Amino acid sequence: MILDRWQRPLGHLRISVTDRCNLRCAYCMPEPDYVWLPRTTLLTFEELTRVTRLFAGLGVRHVRLTGGEPLLRAQVADLTAQLAAIGTLDDLAMTTNGVLLAAQATRLREAGLRRITVSLDTLQRARFEALTRRDHLADVLAGIDAAVTVFGAVKLDTVLMRGVNDDEIEALVAFAGSRHAEIRFIEYMDVPGATHWEAAKVVSRSDILRRVQEAFGDIETLAPDGPAPASRYRLASGQVFGIIASTTTPFCSTCDRIRLTADGHLFSCLYATQGLDIRTPLRTGASDEDLVALLTTTWQQRADRGAEARLSAPDRGAFIAVEDLRRAPQLEMHTRGG
Repeated sequence: MILDRWQRPLGHLRISVTDRCNLRCAYCMPEPDYVWLPRTTLLTFEELTRVTRLFAGLGVRHVRLTGGEPLLRAQVADLTAQLAAIGTLDDLAMTTNGVLLAAQATRLREAGLRRITVSLDTLQRARFEALTRRDHLADVLAGIDAAVTVFGAVKLDTVLMRGVNDDEIEALVAFAGSRHAEIRFIEYMDVPGATHWEAAKVVSRSDILRRVQEAFGDIETLAPDGPAPASRYRLASGQVFGIIASTTTPFCSTCDRIRLTADGHLFSCLYATQGLDIRTPLRTGASDEDLVALLTTTWQQRADRGAEARLSAPDRGAFIAVEDLRRAPQLEMHTRGG
C-alpha cells in the first residue's frame, strides 16, 4: 500500500479509453465543438493493461473503464478481457451512456466485466434530446434492460440540475426500482469542461432527500461503503439509492482514485490542471521498475483536495475557460472520465 501526503491509500484506477462520445450532455460537453485527442496518441490495449498491472502491484484493487463513451472504443471487450486476467483485481467496472450497450452487454460480461453503471438523466424523450443534443433515449433504456438481464445488478447515475431535470427525482427513483437498479443522484459539479456551471443549478443532497422522503416515506441511512463517494440510503420497500454530494460535501479526505486519460496522462484529482505524461516513458523503453517508481512518486506527492478548494472559492463559477480547454483537451471532463 502506498499513501499520499494526506495518508490516503491508492485504491481505485479510472481509465478513460477514449475521449470521443456519441452524446453532448449539457453538464459535460456543452460547447458546440471540441478538440479531439489524435488517435495516434491513444494508449494501446497492451499499454493500458501494462499500466493497470503495475498499478495493481501498488495496491489498486478497483478499475473502472470510462470515456468519453467507452463503448465507442473498438473491441473494448478485448481490453476488458486483458484487464480481467489481472488476478489481483477485486472489481472491474464500466460507466457508459448506454447508447450502444444493448448490443455489447453480453460480450462485456463474458469478457470479465463485473459491474456496469449507466448514465440516465431523464425519462422524457424531448428532454433527453435537449440535454444531450441526440435522440437516443430508447437506445439507452434498451441498454439498461439488457444490462439488467446480463449483469443482474445495475447502477444508474443521474446528474441533477435545478430547473432542468430535478422535477423527475421521484419518477427516476420509481424507474430504478422497477429495474431493481440502484440509482445515484449526483450534484452538478463545476469540474473542468462544465463551462456553463452555475451554483444556482445545484440540487443539494438535503433537497434530494427531502423530495424522496416526501414521495416514498421514511429513509434509512446505510453504513458507508469504504471510500466510495456515494452516501447510500434505503426506502421502506427495501430499494437502495445513493447521492454523490461532491459539490456541497466533498469527499476529498477519503478519495483514493487516480485517473488515466486515453492518451496516457495521469491526473490525481478530477479538478487537477496538471497531469503526468506516462505515454512517453511507455513508448521510449522504460522498464517496469522505472514506471513503478514514477507511479509511486506521483501518488506519494499527491496533495490534491480539489473539491474542497472549489467549495471555498469566492465568486464560484466555471472552473476553466473554453480557450484553455481547447489548448489542453486533457483537462476536459470527457477526456479524463469523470
